[in-house]
Amino acid sequence: MFFKYLTTFLISMVPIVELRGALPYAIGFGIPTLQALIICVIGNMIPVPFIYLFARRILEWGKDKKLIGSFFTWCLEKGEKAGKKLNSDGHGAYIGLALFVGIPLPGTGAWTGMLAASFLDMDFKKSTAAVLSGVLLAGIIIGAVSLGAFGAIRAVA
Repeated sequence: MFFKYLTTFLISMVPIVELRGALPYAIGFGIPTLQALIICVIGNMIPVPFIYLFARRILEWGKDKKLIGSFFTWCLEKGEKAGKKLNSDGHGAYIGLALFVGIPLPGTGAWTGMLAASFLDMDFKKSTAAVLSGVLLAGIIIGAVSLGAFGAIRAVA
């Protein structure tokens, strides 16, 4: 059982997959929903301060490197595009950031949201709180969908 918890935790830290992939994994493998949600939220939030502080610098450094340049350029473009969707003036930007992260669509997770916040030089504490709110919202949505889907599969089987 420890392996399932650890795997869930690690999956939730992976960019693009994040909580959106880890939570269905956990629920599918029988981890209680509340425990799975807590593990996924913690795992998804651990990289957030590092993304804010270092990701942009690392991506700028690597964008002209031979092997990693195209991926790093794609990440920079994705972050800039996400940043342009958010209006960085006032509290509306933080609500927008929370909704951006909270709506579980591909490329709208904590990694992209925090990268956008760093591109826009948004306040670190407020951005972190907005991303946490978004991760919780995404967790509730993905949890409900996962429970419904696995319940339907079990009912049919």
